[in-house]
Amino acid sequence: MFKGGTMDMFRSEEMQLMQLMMPAESAHDTVAALGHVGLLQFKDLNTDKNAFQRSYATQVKRCDEMARKLRFFHDQVQKSELIVGARMGQDSWELDELEAKLDELESELLEINGNSERLQRSHSELMELQLVLEKAGGFFDDAQHRASAAQFESSSGTMEAPLLAGESTTDSKTVRLGFVAGVIQQEKLIAYERLLFRATRGNMFLKSTAVGSVLDPTSGEKQEKAVFVVFFAGERARTKILKICEAFGANRYPFPEEPARQRQMNAEVTARLRELHTTIEAGERHRESVLQNIAVNLDSWTVQTKQETAIYHTLNKLSVDTSRKVLVAEAWCPVSGKQQVQDALSQVAQRANSSVSTIFQPLVTYEQPPTYFQTNKVTHSFQEIVDAYGVAKYREANPAPFTIVTFPFLFAVMFGDFGHGMLLLAFALWMVLREKTMGRQQLDEIIGMCFGGRYVMLLLAIFSIYTGLIYNECFSIPMSIFGKSHWTCAEESGQGYSLLQIKWNETLCPTAFEGGLSMTNRGPYPFGVDPVWHGTKTELSYLNSVKMKLSIVLGVAQMNAGVVLSLFNQRYFRDKLSIICEFIPQMIFLNALFGYLCVLIVAKWISGSYADLYHIMIYMFLQPGNVDCSSTTDGVTTAGCPRNKMYPGQAGFQVFLLLAAFAAVPWMLIPKPYVLKKRHEARMAQDSETPNQRLTAAAHDEHEEFDFGEILVHQMIHTIEFVLGAVSNTASYLRLWALSLAHSQLSAVFYDRVLMAGISSGKPALFIAFFVFIIATLGVLMVMETLSAFLHALRLHWVEFQNKFYHGDGYKFSPFSFTIIEQEEL
Repeated sequence: MFKGGTMDMFRSEEMQLMQLMMPAESAHDTVAALGHVGLLQFKDLNTDKNAFQRSYATQVKRCDEMARKLRFFHDQVQKSELIVGARMGQDSWELDELEAKLDELESELLEINGNSERLQRSHSELMELQLVLEKAGGFFDDAQHRASAAQFESSSGTMEAPLLAGESTTDSKTVRLGFVAGVIQQEKLIAYERLLFRATRGNMFLKSTAVGSVLDPTSGEKQEKAVFVVFFAGERARTKILKICEAFGANRYPFPEEPARQRQMNAEVTARLRELHTTIEAGERHRESVLQNIAVNLDSWTVQTKQETAIYHTLNKLSVDTSRKVLVAEAWCPVSGKQQVQDALSQVAQRANSSVSTIFQPLVTYEQPPTYFQTNKVTHSFQEIVDAYGVAKYREANPAPFTIVTFPFLFAVMFGDFGHGMLLLAFALWMVLREKTMGRQQLDEIIGMCFGGRYVMLLLAIFSIYTGLIYNECFSIPMSIFGKSHWTCAEESGQGYSLLQIKWNETLCPTAFEGGLSMTNRGPYPFGVDPVWHGTKTELSYLNSVKMKLSIVLGVAQMNAGVVLSLFNQRYFRDKLSIICEFIPQMIFLNALFGYLCVLIVAKWISGSYADLYHIMIYMFLQPGNVDCSSTTDGVTTAGCPRNKMYPGQAGFQVFLLLAAFAAVPWMLIPKPYVLKKRHEARMAQDSETPNQRLTAAAHDEHEEFDFGEILVHQMIHTIEFVLGAVSNTASYLRLWALSLAHSQLSAVFYDRVLMAGISSGKPALFIAFFVFIIATLGVLMVMETLSAFLHALRLHWVEFQNKFYHGDGYKFSPFSFTIIEQEEL
């Protein structure tokens, strides 16, 4: 039972420590074949050596270098938006050939990238130079036109005009201005101008114009830039301006003053730009061709490099004999998989034509083996939920098979609603039906987490629909799927009306709002809660009572299941002492108190008794034997609550249960430590033990140094934890009632106060109300409430259920498997 594939899921697969002695010349092929089988977890036999002292450190370093080159190729292919070719089959590349091929491709690609960067930088610089020639030339042309116009206006028709037109009027003291032209980022222009003004004390003039988005030669990114020309006087000002340009990252370019020289330079730049554009396009075509050839084989190269790296890491775990001809390995192997391993070793020996094959033999060990559960895509998520608490100890009872049923059910008790369950089912089915497509995609964290637990969500939805039918709720609207209500008006005059008509018109059946309704002769409602309760004044008190009692019954049942599973563990590990000193008193204590309460709850439901279970349990502790709250006054005994007496002999039976529960506490605490002490003393007193037996006993975990004080304290903690936990865990299951009530009331609020209020208000408010109702349902009830119910169900399994039997102190079986390695990042 509880099969996850071909192996037992209730207990982990039986493991055995195996020794492999493989010839050194075929060790690589042997480990590779074992990687394809994926059923061996190799032990590290060289823990005293660091990574550089191991036999295959050189090969590992070469594989790491190959992995670096492949990561570089992946980045380049992604930047070029090329599609990586699918791996069609295994390539027969030798390690040396693949290493040489990758080195050749890397050198070629680096050279192409370097040439491309240099050409692109030259192209960007020429583009900026062209912009400077155009914009700065425009500055000078405008200035010359304005200067000519001003000179003409000042000299024409005045007495101050020179008498000799050919005579020069230039002052010998006139200073010639210098200038610097270049390109700067637009966002830095204001700060650049301000610093120039302060550095030159205002002795400069800046002219600039925006040129839009330009490719920067240094960074290779597009930036908003502006062309500037700074006019100054003196070499000191020139030096300061050049330093400021360098500080602000401004690119300076030569600019001739003569217009003819400007036009000639502009033509030269245009010609060079055309040449560079042609060269860059040719280089891009060559680069794309090289990357396409890489992309075709990139996946197969990556897989092979991962496998080779894993093989040499595994070989480094093996010990080498003195002759260096044989490698010795120790590995954990599932007993059911030994034949597959032997077949793989035989095939390697046949391919190598070796007369000596790998020796595969078991070893005797007292080490705790790893835990291995074979799961499928449905059970894997539930096993991960259990493993998040702790990995099961070897051959310990696994909670996962029970979690597959109990986890969705407890979730559904808190989340139960037919409509919300259908929405959750639609989302889960969407992921299940598209699992092949989504499995190949790179999903974000939240969607990836939901996709990983798609089958968990599917079961959560199915169970929520089931409990929604029991609650008879669909978006908080009562349903009548299983027929009409079995309650009717007590008066004959009102029996012809439906309950909905009676709710809207009290005059049709006045007694319904005073004494209540009467049951028809059809008996109780066939399935779930009668829809008549919804919307009544007693709905909350009725549902509270039912759900609270149901939570206690479910909680005690699950805790009992946990204690019973501890019996399975104790019987399997042949721990009779724990059966007598832990399982039996735990069952007595738990069921003498809380099991008895569950029996009373069920009996009250069946018999229709009016007994107050609170008073019964309180008086069971405060006044043992006093069931009916009786008191004696002046020799006269009167019963304060006679309805609490549910069966004959109840008082004596409750006293017996209370005494049994009290007796179970020292039973759990005292006997086991003293029995363990006597056993230890008996072992120490055996003088007939031989030296070889002593060595074997010293190696065994059971023969560790015995500390009676530590054992006693541990048993005391375990007893106190169980006794207090029985009370607190039972109360903790009331969260089923609390969250179910919260979910139902929130849904009712959104329906009554939002949707129905919008419907009654008219068309304009109807659309707004419907929109708010949808957002509230999806955001609050389908996201927040789902997460809340999930976390509470998780806590009930981890704390209240699993701590009764589950140690969770094992470690996972991590086989050397190429299937797992190929899924890891390079």
